[in-house]
Amino acid sequence: MASAHTAPPPPASLKRIVAASLIGTTIEWYDFFLYGSAAALVFNTLFFPDSDPLVGTLLSFLTYAVGFAARPLGALVFGHYGDRLGRKKLLVLSLLLMGGATFAIGLLPTHATIGTAAPVLLTVLRLVQGFALGGEWGGAVLLVSEHGDARRRGFWASWPQTGAPAGQLLATGVLSLLTALLSDAAFGSWGWRIPFLLSGVLVIVGLWIRLSVDESPVFKQALAQAEARKAAPSGDAEKLPLVAVLRHHWRDVLVAMGARMAENISYYVITAFILVYATTSAGVSKQVALNAVLIASAVHFAVIPAWGALSDRIGRRPVYLVGAVGVGLWMFPFFSLIDTGGFGNLIIAVTVGLVLHGAMYAPQAAFFSEMFATRMRYSGASIGAQFVSVAAGAPAPLIATALLSDYGSSTPIALYVVAASLLTVVAVAAAKETRHRDLSDVTPAAGPDRATAPAADARTP
Repeated sequence: MASAHTAPPPPASLKRIVAASLIGTTIEWYDFFLYGSAAALVFNTLFFPDSDPLVGTLLSFLTYAVGFAARPLGALVFGHYGDRLGRKKLLVLSLLLMGGATFAIGLLPTHATIGTAAPVLLTVLRLVQGFALGGEWGGAVLLVSEHGDARRRGFWASWPQTGAPAGQLLATGVLSLLTALLSDAAFGSWGWRIPFLLSGVLVIVGLWIRLSVDESPVFKQALAQAEARKAAPSGDAEKLPLVAVLRHHWRDVLVAMGARMAENISYYVITAFILVYATTSAGVSKQVALNAVLIASAVHFAVIPAWGALSDRIGRRPVYLVGAVGVGLWMFPFFSLIDTGGFGNLIIAVTVGLVLHGAMYAPQAAFFSEMFATRMRYSGASIGAQFVSVAAGAPAPLIATALLSDYGSSTPIALYVVAASLLTVVAVAAAKETRHRDLSDVTPAAGPDRATAPAADARTP
Protein backbone atom coordinates (compact mmCIF):
# COMPACT_ATOMS: atom_id res chain seq x y z
CA MET A 1 0.00 0.00 0.00
CA ALA A 2 1.26 3.46 -0.87
CA SER A 3 1.50 5.71 2.10
CA ALA A 4 1.76 9.31 3.01
CA HIS A 5 5.51 8.85 2.66
CA THR A 6 5.20 8.48 -1.11
CA ALA A 7 7.03 11.19 -3.00
CA PRO A 8 4.76 14.14 -3.77
CA PRO A 9 3.87 14.98 -7.36
CA PRO A 10 6.15 17.38 -9.24
CA PRO A 11 5.58 21.02 -8.22
CA ALA A 12 4.25 21.94 -11.66
CA SER A 13 1.70 19.10 -11.52
CA LEU A 14 0.59 19.96 -8.00
CA LYS A 15 0.20 23.63 -8.88
CA ARG A 16 -1.98 22.67 -11.86
CA ILE A 17 -4.14 20.53 -9.58
CA VAL A 18 -4.46 23.36 -7.06
CA ALA A 19 -5.34 25.76 -9.90
CA ALA A 20 -8.00 23.36 -11.17
CA SER A 21 -9.63 23.17 -7.74
CA LEU A 22 -9.26 26.89 -7.03
CA ILE A 23 -10.75 28.12 -10.30
CA GLY A 24 -13.63 25.70 -9.93
CA THR A 25 -14.49 26.78 -6.39
CA THR A 26 -14.08 30.44 -7.39
CA ILE A 27 -16.56 30.02 -10.23
CA GLU A 28 -18.98 28.09 -8.05
CA TRP A 29 -18.89 30.76 -5.33
CA TYR A 30 -19.04 33.55 -7.92
CA ASP A 31 -22.27 32.04 -9.19
CA PHE A 32 -23.63 31.53 -5.67
CA PHE A 33 -22.80 35.03 -4.40
CA LEU A 34 -23.89 36.65 -7.65
CA TYR A 35 -27.39 35.32 -7.13
CA GLY A 36 -27.50 36.73 -3.59
CA SER A 37 -26.44 40.18 -4.77
CA ALA A 38 -28.93 40.17 -7.64
CA ALA A 39 -31.66 39.04 -5.26
CA ALA A 40 -31.11 42.22 -3.25
CA LEU A 41 -30.72 44.52 -6.27
CA VAL A 42 -33.20 43.56 -9.00
CA PHE A 43 -34.90 40.19 -8.59
CA ASN A 44 -37.59 41.57 -6.30
CA THR A 45 -38.98 43.79 -9.08
CA LEU A 46 -38.17 41.56 -12.06
CA PHE A 47 -39.57 38.29 -10.74
CA PHE A 48 -41.94 39.24 -7.90
CA PRO A 49 -43.56 42.52 -9.08
CA ASP A 50 -47.05 41.67 -7.78
CA SER A 51 -45.82 41.95 -4.20
CA ASP A 52 -45.04 45.15 -2.36
CA PRO A 53 -41.29 45.99 -2.35
CA LEU A 54 -40.55 44.46 1.06
CA VAL A 55 -42.47 41.25 0.36
CA GLY A 56 -40.81 41.04 -3.04
CA THR A 57 -37.38 41.30 -1.43
CA LEU A 58 -38.25 38.63 1.13
CA LEU A 59 -39.49 36.31 -1.63
CA SER A 60 -36.32 37.03 -3.57
CA PHE A 61 -34.18 36.08 -0.57
CA LEU A 62 -36.33 33.01 -0.02
CA THR A 63 -35.23 31.70 -3.41
CA TYR A 64 -31.66 32.46 -2.25
CA ALA A 65 -32.17 30.29 0.84
CA VAL A 66 -33.51 27.47 -1.34
CA GLY A 67 -29.98 27.04 -2.65
CA PHE A 68 -28.82 26.09 0.84
CA ALA A 69 -31.60 23.51 1.15
CA ALA A 70 -30.34 21.73 -1.97
CA ARG A 71 -26.75 21.49 -0.78
CA PRO A 72 -27.20 18.41 1.46
CA LEU A 73 -28.78 16.52 -1.45
CA GLY A 74 -25.81 17.50 -3.61
CA ALA A 75 -23.47 16.28 -0.89
CA LEU A 76 -25.19 12.89 -0.80
CA VAL A 77 -25.34 12.35 -4.55
CA PHE A 78 -21.92 13.71 -5.44
CA GLY A 79 -20.35 12.06 -2.39
CA HIS A 80 -21.74 8.66 -3.36
CA TYR A 81 -20.63 8.79 -6.98
CA GLY A 82 -17.40 10.61 -6.15
CA ASP A 83 -16.42 7.69 -3.91
CA ARG A 84 -17.48 5.19 -6.57
CA LEU A 85 -16.41 6.82 -9.84
CA GLY A 86 -13.72 9.32 -8.87
CA ARG A 87 -13.22 12.92 -7.81
CA LYS A 88 -12.43 14.39 -11.23
CA LYS A 89 -15.58 13.22 -13.05
CA LEU A 90 -17.87 14.64 -10.41
CA LEU A 91 -15.99 17.94 -10.25
CA VAL A 92 -16.46 18.40 -13.99
CA LEU A 93 -20.18 17.67 -13.59
CA SER A 94 -20.60 20.09 -10.67
CA LEU A 95 -18.94 22.87 -12.66
CA LEU A 96 -21.20 22.24 -15.66
CA LEU A 97 -24.32 22.20 -13.51
CA MET A 98 -23.49 25.36 -11.59
CA GLY A 99 -22.26 27.29 -14.64
CA GLY A 100 -25.15 26.09 -16.78
CA ALA A 101 -27.75 27.13 -14.20
CA THR A 102 -26.14 30.54 -13.76
CA PHE A 103 -25.93 31.12 -17.52
CA ALA A 104 -29.58 30.10 -17.84
CA ILE A 105 -30.59 32.68 -15.21
CA GLY A 106 -29.00 35.31 -17.45
CA LEU A 107 -31.34 34.22 -20.26
CA LEU A 108 -34.44 33.79 -18.10
CA PRO A 109 -37.56 35.73 -19.11
CA THR A 110 -38.92 37.92 -16.33
CA HIS A 111 -42.39 38.08 -14.78
CA ALA A 112 -43.41 40.74 -17.29
CA THR A 113 -42.82 38.27 -20.14
CA ILE A 114 -44.03 34.87 -18.89
CA GLY A 115 -45.83 35.65 -15.63
CA THR A 116 -45.62 33.32 -12.64
CA ALA A 117 -43.52 30.82 -14.58
CA ALA A 118 -40.57 33.23 -14.19
CA PRO A 119 -40.14 32.94 -10.39
CA VAL A 120 -40.79 29.19 -10.62
CA LEU A 121 -37.99 28.74 -13.17
CA LEU A 122 -35.74 31.02 -11.10
CA THR A 123 -36.31 28.83 -8.04
CA VAL A 124 -35.57 25.65 -10.03
CA LEU A 125 -32.29 27.08 -11.30
CA ARG A 126 -31.39 28.15 -7.78
CA LEU A 127 -31.98 24.57 -6.62
CA VAL A 128 -29.58 23.36 -9.32
CA GLN A 129 -26.98 25.87 -8.10
CA GLY A 130 -27.26 24.67 -4.51
CA PHE A 131 -27.18 21.02 -5.57
CA ALA A 132 -23.98 21.59 -7.56
CA LEU A 133 -22.29 23.57 -4.77
CA GLY A 134 -23.13 20.83 -2.29
CA GLY A 135 -21.06 18.43 -4.36
CA GLU A 136 -18.30 20.81 -5.41
CA TRP A 137 -16.58 21.49 -2.11
CA GLY A 138 -15.79 17.91 -1.10
CA GLY A 139 -14.36 16.97 -4.48
CA ALA A 140 -12.26 20.12 -4.83
CA VAL A 141 -10.53 19.80 -1.47
CA LEU A 142 -10.07 16.03 -1.83
CA LEU A 143 -8.46 16.35 -5.25
CA VAL A 144 -5.78 18.59 -3.72
CA SER A 145 -5.49 16.73 -0.41
CA GLU A 146 -5.04 13.35 -2.07
CA HIS A 147 -2.52 14.64 -4.62
CA GLY A 148 -0.54 16.90 -2.37
CA ASP A 149 2.60 16.59 -0.30
CA ALA A 150 1.53 15.24 3.11
CA ARG A 151 3.98 17.56 4.86
CA ARG A 152 2.19 20.63 3.45
CA ARG A 153 -1.31 19.24 3.02
CA GLY A 154 -2.89 21.97 5.13
CA PHE A 155 -1.32 24.68 2.98
CA TRP A 156 -2.17 23.16 -0.39
CA ALA A 157 -5.68 22.09 0.60
CA SER A 158 -6.43 25.59 1.88
CA TRP A 159 -6.17 27.05 -1.63
CA PRO A 160 -9.57 25.77 -2.80
CA GLN A 161 -10.94 27.49 0.32
CA THR A 162 -9.81 30.84 -1.07
CA GLY A 163 -12.42 30.34 -3.79
CA ALA A 164 -15.09 31.73 -1.43
CA PRO A 165 -13.53 35.20 -0.94
CA ALA A 166 -12.31 35.16 -4.55
CA GLY A 167 -15.81 34.40 -5.82
CA GLN A 168 -17.30 37.09 -3.62
CA LEU A 169 -14.74 39.63 -4.83
CA LEU A 170 -15.38 38.73 -8.45
CA ALA A 171 -19.19 38.80 -8.17
CA THR A 172 -19.30 42.04 -6.21
CA GLY A 173 -16.66 43.66 -8.42
CA VAL A 174 -18.52 42.86 -11.65
CA LEU A 175 -21.81 44.13 -10.24
CA SER A 176 -20.18 47.30 -8.87
CA LEU A 177 -18.59 48.01 -12.26
CA LEU A 178 -21.88 47.56 -14.10
CA THR A 179 -23.87 49.71 -11.69
CA ALA A 180 -21.22 52.41 -12.04
CA LEU A 181 -21.26 52.30 -15.86
CA LEU A 182 -24.98 51.82 -16.48
CA SER A 183 -28.00 53.83 -15.49
CA ASP A 184 -30.48 52.26 -13.08
CA ALA A 185 -32.92 51.75 -15.96
CA ALA A 186 -30.34 50.05 -18.18
CA PHE A 187 -29.08 47.82 -15.37
CA GLY A 188 -32.62 46.79 -14.44
CA SER A 189 -33.55 46.18 -18.07
CA TRP A 190 -30.61 44.15 -19.38
CA GLY A 191 -27.38 44.98 -17.53
CA TRP A 192 -28.07 42.54 -14.66
CA ARG A 193 -27.88 39.67 -17.16
CA ILE A 194 -24.23 40.29 -18.08
CA PRO A 195 -22.63 38.84 -14.89
CA PHE A 196 -24.76 35.70 -15.22
CA LEU A 197 -23.87 35.23 -18.89
CA LEU A 198 -20.21 35.83 -18.04
CA SER A 199 -20.36 32.61 -16.05
CA GLY A 200 -20.42 30.71 -19.35
CA VAL A 201 -16.98 32.05 -20.26
CA LEU A 202 -15.63 31.26 -16.81
CA VAL A 203 -16.94 27.69 -17.00
CA ILE A 204 -15.14 27.10 -20.31
CA VAL A 205 -11.87 28.20 -18.71
CA GLY A 206 -12.56 26.09 -15.63
CA LEU A 207 -13.35 22.99 -17.67
CA TRP A 208 -10.20 23.38 -19.73
CA ILE A 209 -8.11 23.40 -16.56
CA ARG A 210 -10.03 20.65 -14.74
CA LEU A 211 -9.96 18.24 -17.67
CA SER A 212 -6.17 18.58 -17.82
CA VAL A 213 -5.54 17.08 -14.36
CA ASP A 214 -5.34 13.44 -13.36
CA GLU A 215 -7.60 11.56 -11.00
CA SER A 216 -6.40 11.33 -7.41
CA PRO A 217 -3.73 8.58 -7.14
CA VAL A 218 -5.00 7.70 -3.67
CA PHE A 219 -8.48 7.12 -5.06
CA LYS A 220 -7.18 5.06 -8.02
CA GLN A 221 -5.24 2.85 -5.63
CA ALA A 222 -8.28 2.41 -3.38
CA LEU A 223 -10.48 1.60 -6.36
CA ALA A 224 -8.03 -1.05 -7.60
CA GLN A 225 -7.91 -2.66 -4.16
CA ALA A 226 -11.70 -2.64 -3.93
CA GLU A 227 -11.97 -4.34 -7.33
CA ALA A 228 -9.39 -6.94 -6.26
CA ARG A 229 -11.30 -7.72 -3.07
CA LYS A 230 -14.53 -7.98 -5.00
CA ALA A 231 -12.97 -10.41 -7.50
CA ALA A 232 -11.53 -12.65 -4.77
CA PRO A 233 -13.44 -15.90 -4.09
CA SER A 234 -14.25 -14.87 -0.53
CA GLY A 235 -14.60 -11.19 -1.33
CA ASP A 236 -17.61 -9.26 -0.07
CA ALA A 237 -19.41 -6.57 -1.98
CA GLU A 238 -18.48 -3.06 -0.94
CA LYS A 239 -20.99 -1.25 1.21
CA LEU A 240 -22.53 1.94 -0.11
CA PRO A 241 -20.34 4.93 0.88
CA LEU A 242 -23.16 6.52 2.88
CA VAL A 243 -23.77 3.31 4.83
CA ALA A 244 -20.04 2.92 5.47
CA VAL A 245 -19.76 6.54 6.67
CA LEU A 246 -22.65 6.15 9.11
CA ARG A 247 -21.22 2.87 10.40
CA HIS A 248 -17.54 3.75 10.74
CA HIS A 249 -17.38 7.55 10.79
CA TRP A 250 -20.54 8.81 12.48
CA ARG A 251 -18.49 10.48 15.21
CA ASP A 252 -16.35 12.24 12.62
CA VAL A 253 -19.48 13.46 10.81
CA LEU A 254 -20.77 14.95 14.08
CA VAL A 255 -17.38 16.58 14.72
CA ALA A 256 -17.36 18.09 11.24
CA MET A 257 -20.91 19.40 11.66
CA GLY A 258 -20.09 20.93 15.01
CA ALA A 259 -16.88 22.43 13.63
CA ARG A 260 -18.86 24.09 10.84
CA MET A 261 -21.31 25.89 13.15
CA ALA A 262 -19.17 28.86 14.18
CA GLU A 263 -17.39 29.03 10.82
CA ASN A 264 -20.61 29.08 8.79
CA ILE A 265 -22.70 31.33 11.04
CA SER A 266 -19.95 33.89 11.64
CA TYR A 267 -19.19 34.18 7.92
CA TYR A 268 -22.73 35.13 6.94
CA VAL A 269 -23.14 37.45 9.92
CA ILE A 270 -19.89 39.23 9.05
CA THR A 271 -20.39 39.46 5.27
CA ALA A 272 -24.17 39.44 4.73
CA PHE A 273 -25.93 40.66 7.88
CA ILE A 274 -23.51 43.56 8.17
CA LEU A 275 -25.20 45.14 5.14
CA VAL A 276 -28.44 45.22 7.13
CA TYR A 277 -26.95 46.26 10.47
CA ALA A 278 -24.58 48.94 9.19
CA THR A 279 -27.26 50.63 7.08
CA THR A 280 -30.11 50.48 9.60
CA SER A 281 -28.40 50.82 12.99
CA ALA A 282 -25.18 52.70 12.20
CA GLY A 283 -26.46 54.93 9.39
CA VAL A 284 -23.80 53.75 6.95
CA SER A 285 -24.62 53.63 3.24
CA LYS A 286 -24.87 50.24 1.59
CA GLN A 287 -22.03 51.11 -0.77
CA VAL A 288 -19.70 51.98 2.13
CA ALA A 289 -20.57 48.73 3.91
CA LEU A 290 -20.06 46.82 0.67
CA ASN A 291 -16.64 48.44 0.15
CA ALA A 292 -15.60 47.39 3.63
CA VAL A 293 -16.59 43.78 2.89
CA LEU A 294 -14.66 43.92 -0.39
CA ILE A 295 -11.46 45.13 1.30
CA ALA A 296 -11.81 42.57 4.09
CA SER A 297 -12.46 39.79 1.56
CA ALA A 298 -9.16 40.58 -0.16
CA VAL A 299 -7.36 40.20 3.18
CA HIS A 300 -9.36 37.03 3.84
CA PHE A 301 -8.11 35.58 0.56
CA ALA A 302 -4.50 36.33 1.52
CA VAL A 303 -4.56 34.91 5.06
CA ILE A 304 -6.27 31.59 4.33
CA PRO A 305 -3.11 29.91 2.91
CA ALA A 306 -1.10 31.30 5.83
CA TRP A 307 -3.47 29.71 8.35
CA GLY A 308 -3.33 26.48 6.32
CA ALA A 309 0.48 26.49 6.47
CA LEU A 310 0.37 27.09 10.23
CA SER A 311 -1.88 24.05 10.63
CA ASP A 312 0.89 21.97 9.05
CA ARG A 313 3.26 23.10 11.77
CA ILE A 314 1.14 23.01 14.93
CA GLY A 315 -1.90 20.94 13.92
CA ARG A 316 -5.41 21.44 12.59
CA ARG A 317 -7.13 21.58 15.97
CA PRO A 318 -5.08 24.41 17.56
CA VAL A 319 -5.54 26.67 14.54
CA TYR A 320 -9.23 25.86 14.31
CA LEU A 321 -9.71 26.57 18.01
CA VAL A 322 -7.98 29.95 17.68
CA GLY A 323 -10.53 30.87 15.03
CA ALA A 324 -13.55 29.59 16.95
CA VAL A 325 -12.61 31.30 20.21
CA GLY A 326 -11.45 34.44 18.42
CA VAL A 327 -14.67 34.89 16.42
CA GLY A 328 -16.77 34.48 19.55
CA LEU A 329 -14.75 37.06 21.47
CA TRP A 330 -14.62 39.47 18.52
CA MET A 331 -18.39 39.80 18.07
CA PHE A 332 -18.82 42.43 20.77
CA PRO A 333 -16.00 44.72 19.50
CA PHE A 334 -17.25 43.95 15.97
CA PHE A 335 -20.61 45.59 16.54
CA SER A 336 -19.16 48.38 18.70
CA LEU A 337 -16.82 49.42 15.88
CA ILE A 338 -19.67 49.37 13.35
CA ASP A 339 -21.80 51.53 15.67
CA THR A 340 -19.28 54.36 15.36
CA GLY A 341 -20.21 54.72 11.68
CA GLY A 342 -16.61 55.34 10.64
CA PHE A 343 -15.37 53.70 7.45
CA GLY A 344 -11.99 52.84 9.00
CA ASN A 345 -13.62 51.19 12.00
CA LEU A 346 -15.95 49.31 9.68
CA ILE A 347 -12.96 47.93 7.75
CA ILE A 348 -11.24 46.88 11.00
CA ALA A 349 -14.40 45.17 12.27
CA VAL A 350 -14.95 43.10 9.14
CA THR A 351 -11.28 42.40 8.41
CA VAL A 352 -10.46 41.08 11.88
CA GLY A 353 -13.64 39.03 11.80
CA LEU A 354 -12.72 37.43 8.48
CA VAL A 355 -9.09 36.86 9.51
CA LEU A 356 -10.34 34.91 12.54
CA HIS A 357 -12.87 33.11 10.36
CA GLY A 358 -9.98 32.11 8.10
CA ALA A 359 -8.35 30.30 11.02
CA MET A 360 -11.31 27.90 10.92
CA TYR A 361 -11.89 27.85 7.18
CA ALA A 362 -8.26 27.27 6.13
CA PRO A 363 -7.49 24.01 7.99
CA GLN A 364 -11.03 22.75 7.45
CA ALA A 365 -10.22 21.24 4.03
CA ALA A 366 -7.34 19.07 5.26
CA PHE A 367 -8.98 18.44 8.65
CA PHE A 368 -12.19 17.02 7.17
CA SER A 369 -10.34 15.10 4.45
CA GLU A 370 -8.13 13.41 7.03
CA MET A 371 -11.08 12.27 9.13
CA PHE A 372 -12.39 9.74 6.61
CA ALA A 373 -11.12 6.60 4.87
CA THR A 374 -10.57 6.86 1.12
CA ARG A 375 -13.57 4.94 -0.22
CA MET A 376 -15.98 6.99 1.87
CA ARG A 377 -14.02 10.26 2.08
CA TYR A 378 -16.02 12.25 -0.49
CA SER A 379 -19.30 11.23 1.17
CA GLY A 380 -18.08 11.81 4.72
CA ALA A 381 -16.46 15.19 4.11
CA SER A 382 -19.39 16.44 2.02
CA ILE A 383 -22.06 15.29 4.46
CA GLY A 384 -20.23 16.74 7.44
CA ALA A 385 -19.68 20.05 5.69
CA GLN A 386 -22.96 20.57 3.84
CA PHE A 387 -25.74 19.20 6.04
CA VAL A 388 -25.09 21.70 8.78
CA SER A 389 -25.26 24.65 6.37
CA VAL A 390 -29.07 24.36 6.37
CA ALA A 391 -29.13 25.02 10.12
CA ALA A 392 -26.12 27.37 10.24
CA GLY A 393 -25.33 29.57 7.24
CA ALA A 394 -28.76 29.56 5.59
CA PRO A 395 -30.76 31.04 8.49
CA ALA A 396 -27.93 33.08 10.06
CA PRO A 397 -28.76 36.43 8.39
CA LEU A 398 -32.49 35.86 9.00
CA ILE A 399 -31.95 34.98 12.68
CA ALA A 400 -29.64 37.96 13.16
CA THR A 401 -32.18 40.27 11.49
CA ALA A 402 -35.00 38.91 13.65
CA LEU A 403 -32.94 39.38 16.83
CA LEU A 404 -32.17 42.96 15.84
CA SER A 405 -35.84 43.61 15.12
CA ASP A 406 -37.04 42.10 18.41
CA TYR A 407 -34.40 43.53 20.76
CA GLY A 408 -33.09 46.58 18.92
CA SER A 409 -29.59 45.69 20.07
CA SER A 410 -26.54 43.85 18.72
CA THR A 411 -25.98 42.01 22.03
CA PRO A 412 -28.32 39.07 21.27
CA ILE A 413 -26.69 38.69 17.85
CA ALA A 414 -23.23 38.61 19.41
CA LEU A 415 -24.45 36.00 21.92
CA TYR A 416 -25.87 33.97 19.03
CA VAL A 417 -22.41 33.79 17.43
CA VAL A 418 -20.80 33.10 20.83
CA ALA A 419 -23.15 30.11 21.30
CA ALA A 420 -22.12 28.78 17.88
CA SER A 421 -18.45 29.28 18.82
CA LEU A 422 -18.88 27.31 22.04
CA LEU A 423 -20.44 24.45 20.09
CA THR A 424 -17.53 24.46 17.65
CA VAL A 425 -14.96 24.55 20.46
CA VAL A 426 -16.57 21.49 22.05
CA ALA A 427 -16.65 19.61 18.71
CA VAL A 428 -13.04 20.39 17.77
CA ALA A 429 -11.78 19.72 21.29
CA ALA A 430 -13.43 16.29 21.14
CA ALA A 431 -11.76 15.47 17.80
CA LYS A 432 -8.39 13.82 17.38
CA GLU A 433 -5.52 15.60 15.69
CA THR A 434 -5.32 14.50 12.05
CA ARG A 435 -2.33 16.21 10.44
CA HIS A 436 -0.15 13.07 10.56
CA ARG A 437 -2.82 10.83 9.08
CA ASP A 438 -2.11 8.67 6.04
CA LEU A 439 -4.71 9.41 3.34
CA SER A 440 -3.98 6.12 1.61
CA ASP A 441 -5.97 4.30 4.31
CA VAL A 442 -8.69 2.72 2.19
CA THR A 443 -11.27 1.53 4.69
CA PRO A 444 -11.43 1.08 8.45
CA ALA A 445 -10.41 -2.45 9.40
CA ALA A 446 -12.94 -2.94 12.14
CA GLY A 447 -15.00 -0.89 14.49
CA PRO A 448 -15.97 2.74 14.36
CA ASP A 449 -12.69 4.03 15.73
CA ARG A 450 -10.29 2.25 13.37
CA ALA A 451 -10.31 5.00 10.78
CA THR A 452 -9.77 7.66 13.38
CA ALA A 453 -6.69 6.10 14.91
CA PRO A 454 -3.52 8.07 14.22
CA ALA A 455 -1.51 6.76 11.32
CA ALA A 456 2.23 6.89 11.06
CA ASP A 457 3.73 10.34 11.05
CA ALA A 458 3.35 11.50 7.47
CA ARG A 459 6.41 13.67 7.81
CA THR A 460 8.79 10.82 8.55
CA PRO A 461 11.18 10.31 5.62
